[in-house]
Amino acid sequence: VERVQQARRAGRVAVISTDEPSDDALAALCEAHGIAVFRGSALDLLDRHYQAARHFGEIEAVVKIPSDCPLIDPAVIDRVLGFFEETAGQYDFVSNLHPATYPDGNDVEVMTLAALETAWRAAQRPLEREHTTPFFWENPERFRLANVAWETGLDYSMSHRFTIDYPADYEFIKAVYEALYPANPHFGLADILTLLKQRPDIYALNASLAGVNWYRNHLDELKTVSTEQTKHV
Repeated sequence: VERVQQARRAGRVAVISTDEPSDDALAALCEAHGIAVFRGSALDLLDRHYQAARHFGEIEAVVKIPSDCPLIDPAVIDRVLGFFEETAGQYDFVSNLHPATYPDGNDVEVMTLAALETAWRAAQRPLEREHTTPFFWENPERFRLANVAWETGLDYSMSHRFTIDYPADYEFIKAVYEALYPANPHFGLADILTLLKQRPDIYALNASLAGVNWYRNHLDELKTVSTEQTKHV
């Protein structure tokens, strides 16, 4: 949340959690720190995000940042949001994931509220409900889509993993924070990459998991994702 709040273009920042009792502690922590919280379905994330958007009143667009991206660079958020704002009215959905080029864990997806409502009403497949946005990028004939590539021209999406799903990911993220946060709480993507060059032992902590993502479980269902965009554990 702290890193998302550092994005200059960020509007209202809220944690969109579940209504499960196991998330009571998270909701209480957010409220204690003055962070807005909305709670909804644990399995239908498309519904949860849509209901959250409606809950927070008059808005034109929604920015989705996954909770498993604790190293996300605020500058990356600003770059994707900046493109969306500078091309206002031209696109329904803008992300940096189709195709992905940034290190995994810098996921930014922006959609108009109207497009989100369309997806909410029309999406039927379980993966579309669980992962919120597949209905957009799986139906390019229905939406105006745009992708923001990493400005370096590099593609680290399958080689660098900054997201958290496994114990090794936790050890990696913990090591990055311990190395960078004390001296610079606002460290960014370039700082992390410099650290990994200096400390290959940190890079190695979860390097074997680079490229592992949820696509691997749905390759037979996804029309716009290839085997080159995922791998099995």
